[in-house]
Amino acid sequence: MDERTGLPVVTMIGGGQLARMTHQAAVALGQSLRVLATGPDEPAALVAPDVVLGDHRDLEALRRAAAGAEAVTFDHEHVPGEHLRALLTEGHTVHPGPDALLHAQDKLVMRTRLAELGEPVPPFTAVSTPDDVTAFAAEHGWPVVLKAVRGGYDGRGVWVLDDADAARATVTELLDAGTPLMVEQRVALRRELAAVLARSPFGQAAVWPVVETVQEHGICTEVLAPAPGLDPGRAEEAEQLALRIAHALGVVGLLAVELFEIDGVDGPALIVNELAMRPHNSAHWTIEGSVTSQFEQHLRAVLDYPLGATATTAPVTVMANVLGGDPVPAVRVDERLHHTFARFPEARVHLYGKAERPGRKIGHVTVRGDDLDDVRHRARLAADHLSTGVWSDGWTAHD
Repeated sequence: MDERTGLPVVTMIGGGQLARMTHQAAVALGQSLRVLATGPDEPAALVAPDVVLGDHRDLEALRRAAAGAEAVTFDHEHVPGEHLRALLTEGHTVHPGPDALLHAQDKLVMRTRLAELGEPVPPFTAVSTPDDVTAFAAEHGWPVVLKAVRGGYDGRGVWVLDDADAARATVTELLDAGTPLMVEQRVALRRELAAVLARSPFGQAAVWPVVETVQEHGICTEVLAPAPGLDPGRAEEAEQLALRIAHALGVVGLLAVELFEIDGVDGPALIVNELAMRPHNSAHWTIEGSVTSQFEQHLRAVLDYPLGATATTAPVTVMANVLGGDPVPAVRVDERLHHTFARFPEARVHLYGKAERPGRKIGHVTVRGDDLDDVRHRARLAADHLSTGVWSDGWTAHD
């Protein structure tokens, strides 16, 4: 409890852009998020007044960050489970708890548990030798998808293997480096979707409309909300799937269920790709596009407040990620922002205070409206200009 305000303190482990935007939501609730950051130049540390410097793998740093907090939660899933159990033993509240969080940390544990629950996942198996991959491919066909069991994100830790020679070389190299591996069937997907919800300790849950996520080179570039052309029955199926998973795993806080929409035997079907138990890129659109943003909802959930409404504020919302240009533009980001606002005053820009480098997520743009093609076009133009300093359609401020 903060003695100055009489309001609870929430600690977020990690000082990235998710913590930065969660802090912004906390301000509206009269609070100040406490952040465990590795350095004073991390996105959240640049704006939050209550910053503990330390490493998330250091139990003593976690203890300092958790002291006096009503709840401890996460900007990322990389905190060792044994450290979280130590915090629980010492009387701290951790949401989501380590038993739930493990399913977002370990892909093999997640796949195994969801299969036990009867939820839709692709065929998979653990990999301890290259022969495990070739045997799997003999049953399910080439190519196959090899994954690092822990630590992969934004396309990292994923390898598509086309044949036994590729499997032998890649698996041997990774196992020699100590990387735990699994292999799964490569599915023919129609598109990628995400169902995001929040769940409180009391068991209340609230889910946002299912969205489509657009990926390029393993990185999400756009989110279309709600997912265009998604059959209402399929949307309901995705939402119920996410709710079942949250309940079965005991998730408290945000849960993002990344989904593949595939061609099933009887028509389009859904399978689970990944889980995330924190605010998620696929729900950044909710800051402007929903009555309650994912960041405020996450705080409400971990504090066991009643959850907010998840209705949309416009027929269509598109979020486009701003990725570092290649090369990084010589034009300052402030000048790029100036020209973006001049052309698209309706665009909402969120910059994360991160140094630019090629392909790095440095911000996002949100545009709302009635027509998907128009809204998407404006969001992409704005995001591309912020990334590169160039208008991809040739527009100039002097036209």
